[in-house]
Amino acid sequence: MLRTFGRIVGGLVLVMLVLGAVFYLRPLWVSDQLLRFKMWRQGVKNGYVTLEGHRIHYVEAGPANGKPLLLIHGLGSRIEDWAELIPRFAGAGYHVYAPDLLGYGRSEQPRDSDYSIGVEEQVVVQYMDAMQLRQPDVLGWSMGGWIAMRIAVDHPLRVRRLGVYDTAGLYFPVDFSFDSFTPKSVDQVADLLRVLEPVPAKLPDFVSRDVVRKAASSGWVTERSIHAMTIGRELMDFRLDGLKQPTLIVWGKQDHLIPLETGVRLQQLVPQARLEVVDGCGHLAPRECPVPVFEATKEFLASEPATAGGRREWPR
Repeated sequence: MLRTFGRIVGGLVLVMLVLGAVFYLRPLWVSDQLLRFKMWRQGVKNGYVTLEGHRIHYVEAGPANGKPLLLIHGLGSRIEDWAELIPRFAGAGYHVYAPDLLGYGRSEQPRDSDYSIGVEEQVVVQYMDAMQLRQPDVLGWSMGGWIAMRIAVDHPLRVRRLGVYDTAGLYFPVDFSFDSFTPKSVDQVADLLRVLEPVPAKLPDFVSRDVVRKAASSGWVTERSIHAMTIGRELMDFRLDGLKQPTLIVWGKQDHLIPLETGVRLQQLVPQARLEVVDGCGHLAPRECPVPVFEATKEFLASEPATAGGRREWPR
């Protein structure tokens, strides 16, 4: 009896040591698995579709007959960054579709792509065709907002209403190093967090080292995207007169990456746009402040006629 008990205890200790070692060496992988399990428990379903010969990962959630809602993530991001909003929209009756862009998340990473905004726009439009999305509401975050605006301008009949969160796509003065997006040291991870978060978290060194390791393996995709974006040929500043859909702009008031002034200028260029500012949040507002972001978006998507113009501020 004692021998059996000792074996059980020894086995449990060994399992705990192995799990601890895995978490120490690959904390981001462990975090991803836990987040994916949580999303699965909330009814989020995974799928793959082949577009132009490339395997694209996506998720769906919500009632089959719900209003279609398409979410487009940003630079260096993936579907899981929508984890706070997908269940909320699904619970509000929307059928949510969210692809990992080409090169990101669990989608394929072809070596011959430049991962430009134009390339990603084509991928999303092809995804819409594959899912038979005729005229969904489209929400884009950061680089995803840039892609969403391009789709709305290039394919105006494909977008019912448009929402962008802390969106890229307009010119603004840059006072940070693009190297931070593919950090090569623990210090550069800290630099990235200072840009992304109003009150940057202090990550343990073992987590920061895993961020550096991950950037070393897949950061080349982000670097190509940044190179394509910084050339400037795809900026939207002089194309926004073609954006006619009801439009929502949501911005973190303390966004240090793309400042609020850019959102204000975007509203000036798109007269029908509504601006919602979330105080206490930075560039990651949909993840940091999901409640006000969701409430503002839900109200906009449901309004009849569509809410137009004006500015409102939300507490965190």
